[in-house]
Amino acid sequence: MPQADDAAREALAHRPHLDPASMRAHYRAEGLRTEDLADDPYQQFLRWFEDAVTAGLHEPNAMVVSTADERGRPSSRTVLLKQFDERGFVFYTNYGSRKGREIEANPYVSLLFPWHAIARQVIVSGRAERTGRDETAAYFRTRPHGSQLGAWASEQSSKVASREELDRTYEALAARYPETEDVPVPPRWGGYRVVAETVEFWQGRENRLHDRLRYVRTDAGWTVERLCP
Repeated sequence: MPQADDAAREALAHRPHLDPASMRAHYRAEGLRTEDLADDPYQQFLRWFEDAVTAGLHEPNAMVVSTADERGRPSSRTVLLKQFDERGFVFYTNYGSRKGREIEANPYVSLLFPWHAIARQVIVSGRAERTGRDETAAYFRTRPHGSQLGAWASEQSSKVASREELDRTYEALAARYPETEDVPVPPRWGGYRVVAETVEFWQGRENRLHDRLRYVRTDAGWTVERLCP
């Protein structure tokens, strides 16, 4: 589509502030040294997560989850981290969603925490496995009543005829389960725990010479390697 390409270039020429090639942030944050890291990536993540929360970042638990289907075609979306410890990083979803179907076909996933405001990223690569139903139910009971109903109302990633249809489904559920009623856990809804195999901590530095330190799981525990930016 040459004409469309020409039109896009002309539009950017008249709006230089919208040109992504000219958008540059100059990082001057303190560096990240190997000797300053925690013994394992989960403790190091706790340190950085606390920094992100203290800095007032909007939804610091938001992460990009990337999956791939059985043919290797990737897809990404933003979800919210709900728990982390030495066992892994947990999020919840409809198992029939696109990410749920892809994880069932190919359990290897990537998580990205994009903490741009403090020039940091954390990138987790590992294997996703379902949480137990008791753990899922315990978390589900902590969700707001409306979010519990929403988990029933939405057949995530499936086609819906209109917003009105989705709203009608929700309203019917709200009538069936008022605030005083317990909402059961949907059978196709639950958690995934991503058991990390590598965890990279990325710190923005001057002249694009960023610090990248990656924990790698081995039979003996965790090793740390430095990557070129």
